[in-house]
Amino acid sequence: MGRFAPVGAMVGALVLTASLALAGCGGDDREKPVVAGGGQQGESTATASPSGSAGPAQGPPAPLAVIPADGATRRPVSTEISAKIPEGGTVSKVVLTTANGRPVPGLLRRDGSSWVPSAPLRYGTRYTATVTGTGPDGRIHQGTSTFTTMAKPRSMIGSGLYLFSDRTYGVGMPVVAEFSPGIPKKDRAAVQRRMFVRTDPPQPGAWHWLPNGTQAYYRAPEYWKPGTTLTVRLALAGVPLSHGRYGNVDRSATAKIGRAFEMKVDNATKKMTVYENGALVRTMPVSLGKKSTPSSSGTMVVMEKKESTVFDTRDDPDPANRYVTEIDFAQRLTWGGEYIHAAPWSVAAQGHRNVSHGCVNVSTTNARWLFSRTLIGDPITVRGTERTLEPGNGWTAWSLSWPEFVAGSALPVPEGGEPSAF
Repeated sequence: MGRFAPVGAMVGALVLTASLALAGCGGDDREKPVVAGGGQQGESTATASPSGSAGPAQGPPAPLAVIPADGATRRPVSTEISAKIPEGGTVSKVVLTTANGRPVPGLLRRDGSSWVPSAPLRYGTRYTATVTGTGPDGRIHQGTSTFTTMAKPRSMIGSGLYLFSDRTYGVGMPVVAEFSPGIPKKDRAAVQRRMFVRTDPPQPGAWHWLPNGTQAYYRAPEYWKPGTTLTVRLALAGVPLSHGRYGNVDRSATAKIGRAFEMKVDNATKKMTVYENGALVRTMPVSLGKKSTPSSSGTMVVMEKKESTVFDTRDDPDPANRYVTEIDFAQRLTWGGEYIHAAPWSVAAQGHRNVSHGCVNVSTTNARWLFSRTLIGDPITVRGTERTLEPGNGWTAWSLSWPEFVAGSALPVPEGGEPSAF
């Protein structure tokens, strides 16, 4: 229902040969994410015992081919440490050091496929990797490789993460990664392998790419459990993304999920029902978008909150939709400009008929009450309108069924969802 100028805020494989200016009710003005870079810290060793082995065989360690190969140059700073081990073997330890012997922290993937540094390596720098593993016969294998990373590339792809550390979000908050330009379909699997999400308590999840590759969402089969900690790292710095371009930076965030708070709007009754931790806490009349500018049906989440703002739609192609209006308690639901907001001018219509330009109109009292309780990421489901929510028009991860959602992953997703990579 209005527009104002936006404010700027915007993981090689270990080869085991066995295996906004706001636009109210119209317009597309999105706030770009900015988050702190960095990586997760962790031990660089993993212990394992080969099944069916009575213990290590005697004799000198068998040679182990480490990847990157010894003497390799111009390796991306996203390089992971891997090795070739006989079928059925396991890696027990990975050590990566700088030229002066300083250890580099990292983590071994849960599937044992590779060891991932906890932060991007330095450009134009020499490293030494030592990998120790145990073969299926119990023999110890070890190998060492010294390699050098590439110079900083000139051509990079920007990325963003709509998640900030030390903040609390609603149970519907998806992890949202953004890319400019978008990632082509053929390159998405490699990118997705470098996008890590860990949840505490553990909950499986999956990634879903928008068709144009500009955004990818991560969510669980159901809303997050209240109190969950989300630890996210988009480990994309130096990753070859597409067309000779590399990722520009790592982005990471650790955030909390708060209490369960959910809003449901039914066009048939023109009412919103509000639930907190499963209990109904309030019912309020609403007025939705009129037939010429209908509200979207689907599950959205609160993306942004403005206690007071101005909706300006004077550039709308339809003169009938042009106006400048002061708005209180505005909560963005879509990039296209749908909000929940106070609409004292439509109180008489609320609960009876739709008169808005696509927004969810409520009284000032109800708008203030909602605004004081909602979090970014709280879900709202609207049903029964003349328009279906378009994918990508907001953080639309929850507007898809779980089978539909996992179909958008660039990598296979196990039934029930993918566990954490580490």
